[in-house]
Amino acid sequence: MSLKLGLNLGYWGIGPAGEDAVEVVRAAEAAGFESVWAAESYGSDVVSVLAWLAPQTKTINLGAAIMQVPARPPAAAAMAGATIDKLSGGRFLFGFGPSGPQVSEGWYGVPYAKPWGRTREYIEVVREIVAREGKLDHQGEHYQLPLPGGEGKPLKLNFHPERTHIPVFVGAIGRKSVEMAAEICDGWIPIFFSVDAFERTWGEHLEAGFAKGGRQRSDLEVSPSLQVAIDGDLEAAKNVVKAGLVLYFGGMGSRKTNFYVDLAHRFGFGDVADEVQRRFQDGDREGAFAAMPDEIVEATSLVGSEAEVAERIERFRGAGIDRLIVSPVHVERDQQLHTLQRLASLAGVETPA
Repeated sequence: MSLKLGLNLGYWGIGPAGEDAVEVVRAAEAAGFESVWAAESYGSDVVSVLAWLAPQTKTINLGAAIMQVPARPPAAAAMAGATIDKLSGGRFLFGFGPSGPQVSEGWYGVPYAKPWGRTREYIEVVREIVAREGKLDHQGEHYQLPLPGGEGKPLKLNFHPERTHIPVFVGAIGRKSVEMAAEICDGWIPIFFSVDAFERTWGEHLEAGFAKGGRQRSDLEVSPSLQVAIDGDLEAAKNVVKAGLVLYFGGMGSRKTNFYVDLAHRFGFGDVADEVQRRFQDGDREGAFAAMPDEIVEATSLVGSEAEVAERIERFRGAGIDRLIVSPVHVERDQQLHTLQRLASLAGVETPA
């Protein structure tokens, strides 16, 4: 089975930006990558980056990983997605997530209460607008369109979209949010992902969602986000992965609530995550990094020799994973391009005609 490949640009300026981004994206496109994905938090926004890439690419899909729900009303997300889809000839992919309370309330000024209930309803509104089957009249718990008691009236997207169904992905790692992805979404983007722990970690939640939605496994494209490096300075690449995991375990939440530490327990690395978190939050960041073993890098990334990465790719195939969304971690451009080309070959993707 051929795996789809996606290139994750990440955040503008932290990942590739400007002409550097264009060079990497075009190289991925030429190698047969199916999609490129951009991120947003409180800096660059997804919509501008993907719209900028649309005329500079030909075949590669343009994915949002992710558009933050508190960043814009659902109508604005639908308009932006439908516009990029039109400009690109049907290459846009929605990706949504609720962000976290620090960004939602601190940057966007949107309360974080019931984040996944809000996200579910947001997706409903976006889909209604893009489907363009009638004027928008949505009276839900989180969104009332038109607002009751005012002068607003039901409206309809005023141009014909390229597609009346644009795929919707969500970035999710919680049990209930993954269940929702399986119930209603076209794709799911998990981060901090272990293919060996995939079934025992997520299987029951995916099955519960499929049952609720009257769906099956083939209805959801499982598309984990992973860091990748093939050959080159692998010790430096592993250190980049470790540094990211230290931040997730130590800085993304409290000792009481940290979704990534919880996941590490379910992956079999609970003791490691607890120790890294303890050292980090005690101010010992060097000690937190030192407590991170190579085994957790091997379990949650694609960093290694070509033979090692090839063996791991076979595990993804065996688990039925649909797409790998990868971030090259080498600093050197030639090594990044080497990694993309070799990964495309190992995954068996076809280059565009």
